[in-house]
Amino acid sequence: MRFMMFIYPAHHGETAEMTADQVEAMMKYNEELTRAGALLALDGLHSPADGVRVSFSGGRRSVVDGPFAEAKELIGGYWIIDVRSKEEAVEWASRCPAADGDMIEVRRMQEFADFPEEVQDVATLSQDPPEQTSAS
Repeated sequence: MRFMMFIYPAHHGETAEMTADQVEAMMKYNEELTRAGALLALDGLHSPADGVRVSFSGGRRSVVDGPFAEAKELIGGYWIIDVRSKEEAVEWASRCPAADGDMIEVRRMQEFADFPEEVQDVATLSQDPPEQTSAS
């Protein structure tokens, strides 16, 4: 099962950077995930000040540049892991060398098989190449 782990830094509004010790601890954690064969992807994210939000309403879109003052929790980065169970994903999240006040959210990623059969049928049809017609 694939899970995404989002990290919500406690101090997302500040420009404080990680110390060398914090980076070293996080690198060791990421190496453990890799050695265990669980890590599929990971990335840290830039400040929300550099972000953009695209909202949709009534068939129209609106674009708002960051920072987003109204946001209480902002994602600082993520890991995508492949493990046997939700409990194993939670165990990995619990081992993260996160800073005091940080939070990690663990969510299972949707698999094709999670959808009802009729949805799978429609999705499969849309992936089939169009029929070729030959000129005779």
